[in-house]
Amino acid sequence: MSRPDPFKGFQSSPEIIRLAVMLYIRFPLSLRNVEDLLHERGVDVSHETIRYWWHRFGPMFAAEIRKRRIQGMKSSRWRWHLDEIFVKINGETHSLWRAVDHEGEVLESFVTKSRDKKATLKFLKKVMRKHGRAEVLVTDKLRSYGAALKEIGALDRQETVRWLNNRVENSHLPFRRRERAMLRFRRMRSLQKFAAVHSSVHNHFNQERHLCSRENFKMNRSAALAEWRELGAG
Repeated sequence: MSRPDPFKGFQSSPEIIRLAVMLYIRFPLSLRNVEDLLHERGVDVSHETIRYWWHRFGPMFAAEIRKRRIQGMKSSRWRWHLDEIFVKINGETHSLWRAVDHEGEVLESFVTKSRDKKATLKFLKKVMRKHGRAEVLVTDKLRSYGAALKEIGALDRQETVRWLNNRVENSHLPFRRRERAMLRFRRMRSLQKFAAVHSSVHNHFNQERHLCSRENFKMNRSAALAEWRELGAG
């Protein structure tokens, strides 16, 4: 049984909706920036329409990307890099946790109000529930990591060597650029939603261009774009 068409009832074509959502999530652009870019291409939509498209289709596209990629990420259990950054919501500091595998794929993004043992344990259980258990867990020296890993019996797999966690530190940079363009977040729920969608879209288009030749990069980029254009097609 085929699923219903998610684009049914929308006046704009699926191609335009996918393009608008991709521009907003992938690049550090505001809703009005995306509106202007589409207008330059002859597409007349308001920034509020783009906001609605992002809320409606962003999580759906991200879920499809995650489902496809998890199937081929068995090697991601070899080594995980875990880290957290501070994000302010209405002047209140929250923690955005991120788990990244040894190839730079963002496995999970998770928002909590604190970064104590309880929050760390909740984050670890969420990652392991979706991706299994890693052979090595690279963290900084935050004590709540050790306490949480000890409780789940994985303390012997923890590594805290200096500079070893640069992989996940670098994964924060695209989100920080996006955060500045959005003028920060106003609700914890909005931050969690955007961080999860943004990480999936970043994974999809991140080709590690410095590690491959120009020809291979162009092929991989075209393949990623072609796959994006099929999202939501059933």
